[in-house]
Amino acid sequence: MSKERLYLFDTTLRDGAQTRGVDFSVEDKRNIALALDRLGVDYVEGGWPGANPTDSAFFAAPPALSRARVTAFGMTRRPGRSADNDPGLAGLTGTTAPAICIVGKTWDFQVDVALEIPRSENIDIIGESIAHLRSKGREAMLDAEHFFDGYKANPAYALDCLRAAHGAGADWVVLCDTNGGTLPHEVSRIVSTVVDAIPGIRLGIHAHNDTDNAVANSLAAVLAGARQVQGTLNGLGERCGNANLVSLIGTFCLKPDFADRFETGISEKALAHLTPTSRLLDEILNRSPNKHAPYVGQAAFAHKGGLHVSAVLKNPKTYEHVPPEAVGNERQVLISDQAGKSNILARLRDVDIELDPKDSRIDRLLEEVKEREFQGYSYDGADASFELMARRVLGQVPDYFFVDSFKVLVERRYNARRELVTVSEAIVRVQVDGHRMLSVGEGNGPVNALDAALRQDLGKYQSYIDDLELVDFKVRILQLGNGTAQSEAPVSVDRWQAGTGAVTRVLIESADKAGNRWSTVGVSANIVEASFQALADAIVFKLYRDGAPAGTGPAE
Repeated sequence: MSKERLYLFDTTLRDGAQTRGVDFSVEDKRNIALALDRLGVDYVEGGWPGANPTDSAFFAAPPALSRARVTAFGMTRRPGRSADNDPGLAGLTGTTAPAICIVGKTWDFQVDVALEIPRSENIDIIGESIAHLRSKGREAMLDAEHFFDGYKANPAYALDCLRAAHGAGADWVVLCDTNGGTLPHEVSRIVSTVVDAIPGIRLGIHAHNDTDNAVANSLAAVLAGARQVQGTLNGLGERCGNANLVSLIGTFCLKPDFADRFETGISEKALAHLTPTSRLLDEILNRSPNKHAPYVGQAAFAHKGGLHVSAVLKNPKTYEHVPPEAVGNERQVLISDQAGKSNILARLRDVDIELDPKDSRIDRLLEEVKEREFQGYSYDGADASFELMARRVLGQVPDYFFVDSFKVLVERRYNARRELVTVSEAIVRVQVDGHRMLSVGEGNGPVNALDAALRQDLGKYQSYIDDLELVDFKVRILQLGNGTAQSEAPVSVDRWQAGTGAVTRVLIESADKAGNRWSTVGVSANIVEASFQALADAIVFKLYRDGAPAGTGPAE
């Protein structure tokens, strides 16, 4: 029996950006979109072009996605305007986005109080807006705002709003639980009613998590007839968040009630990227991942002592509802040092390194990863540093240059105009083929100055790095010590004196003119040293990838 297609629509870059404390840069949005594309999501909603400079810049130069459709978000035409003369719709169709999703009101209360127009006019607005988008050759979707509240208050009117969109040619009509107050049994009943009332309509579900039911509501909607599911990575979103697309993907792909009936665009191989994708978002946000998140949390498949460990080692299904490696996670038996090899092998394959699982070097690499992660390193958002570490263990990375020393000075002073300025200067002493060189660089900060100095003169390697550019820089302060797991929580004076110390993790993204991008990580108690580690890795990775010749070693 053929499976029905289920479409996944990610709203992280818009809904997720409304989360308290979240502020995506254009580069953040680009990296998240590329990660979602690799995962296999069907639609990536980039934001609202024209609403703010970040969203406008994103749509001015959207990332080249291989399968996902970049989607622009906006609203229906304004009352008193024609669709052809509405600036909001013009802003949407002025982008290159192949798909456009507009929000329209379907609750009579909102039409009366917020829009203050006749209800019939709102229906016309919905239909005309969708028809306009279709006339421009775009895939057109309606987010039916407050639909479930609207249906419960006035089902006939709410359905008329949907009919207007459907009749105008909407590719999708998405039912929104905008305030997150609807429960699963209500979603199931109402979606089933819509399916019966409007034959042929293609429905989606957009659930908010204010009762902690967004995932459950999305699953109920699919079983009742919805075929598009909207959500965000890790459940980001305003107030209590949106439906967690990570949890939904795990369920759709691995649970028989869904996996046997539906297919998504996510392959078995891509599903193994679910955990790294979830953690990549946390790295971008400079926050610790939720250890207890379903499917992808560090503790999602952790077992500690007693009968549970004995049982899970004999038969993992006893306490694991899905294989952890299926979603890119790993089992943790907390009283021993087992698990992890399959994860390492999968990540090695991602960087085109094929090894026999029995190769003794796998165990060495696994121990190296665990030790470094204990020290504070994280490779979920630093693919280049992981590849370099792996290839160094395998003896594949030659020595290119040697850094004898570096010094960074920061001076705060008044310039000739009596303006207070801060100037940074870095001095780096390096060796290439035994030749010692000294380089000086200035920048608007110590890291910028260090970067300039390090890349100023690398002898025979200079032509390889002339187009290298640092495009993003993130810092996180971690608390480590006494064998404890890393944490960003405040520590007490007693714990500090007992040996707990703070270290800095720096994540750097680099790029070149060929369009290649890669991320590297450094960890140290000193932010400049951590930055230097990441900068040096960025250069070495480019030299290795571009086939630069090995050096001859340092002078005696």
